Amino acid sequence: MSHPLEQLRESALREIDAAGDAQALEAVRVRYLGRNGSISAWGDRMKTLDPEERPVVGRLLNEVRNAVNAAIGQRAEKSRSQQESDSLAKIDISLPGTPQERGSLHPLTQMLDRGIAIFRRMGFALADGPDIETEWHCFDALNTPRDHPARNEQDTFYLPDGRLLRTHTSTVQIRAMQAAPPPIRVIAPGAAYRRDEVDATHSAQFHQIEGLYIDENVSVADLKGTLEFFTRELFGADTAVRFRPHYFPFTEPSFEIDVRSKALKGGEQWVEVAGSGMVHPAVFEEVNKARGDDAYDPEKWTGFAFGLGMDRLAMILFDIPDIRFFAQNDLRFLRQFA
Repeated sequence: MSHPLEQLRESALREIDAAGDAQALEAVRVRYLGRNGSISAWGDRMKTLDPEERPVVGRLLNEVRNAVNAAIGQRAEKSRSQQESDSLAKIDISLPGTPQERGSLHPLTQMLDRGIAIFRRMGFALADGPDIETEWHCFDALNTPRDHPARNEQDTFYLPDGRLLRTHTSTVQIRAMQAAPPPIRVIAPGAAYRRDEVDATHSAQFHQIEGLYIDENVSVADLKGTLEFFTRELFGADTAVRFRPHYFPFTEPSFEIDVRSKALKGGEQWVEVAGSGMVHPAVFEEVNKARGDDAYDPEKWTGFAFGLGMDRLAMILFDIPDIRFFAQNDLRFLRQFA
């Protein structure tokens, strides 16, 4: 007469073979091999057996357990294979495949990448800072008077705690000077925010690359050479560059920069692309106060700063008539830059 464990094995194998799906197979496993299963229960019975029986029954218990486990694994694999075959049988191979569209970088991202690459070739390091800034970093440190229109709530997004959304990435230049003594050569790409009425050429959020270079004996000639190189790399070697005197509170002298290039749609028309100038000594003095030292001694160090509107440059370079296209996520527009 066969041992009860052998009878359990035969019963389990029959039920495993008859299991129609994964749920039924799991029920068989629990019934026989679960914590309270019929085969598992023999593990507790071992201590009630005579000493001479235990080795024999122990070996048989292991054989039965292994056989049932193996049968469950084979049945599960067979079931998975059958399901895959059934699924493949339903596929109509004559139907066209699902198209996989290839994405591309947003035109503003492309513009920022191109600008950063040019400045990196000239030795500028990347600097970053928060979009939510203090009034000191955004205005006071940059020699902006209290009555300057830019500080008005009609022009700047102020938060209830007195902080604000930065109106330019010049704030990153201030943070870079606070963090390290001169010489310093950085660019600060990123978003800026102003309360502009949204139209074809204005947006409440726009993107800039601002640059700062401070060293001994830095002059307007260095500023001119840097920005002429940038614009000619961007718009073409035949690009003409014009510097017009202007006013910014944080630079003196200050300049607006215009370009003219045959590669642009405007042809012979001058187009404004940037603001720039030599860093105002008052900025150095304010940074020294914040640092608590005289690292940026205006008698020893000079430097220049500039700001480029990347949205505007992209509109000029790619001949885009409306700045709102950048934020509308219209695939008909974005696919042109793939």
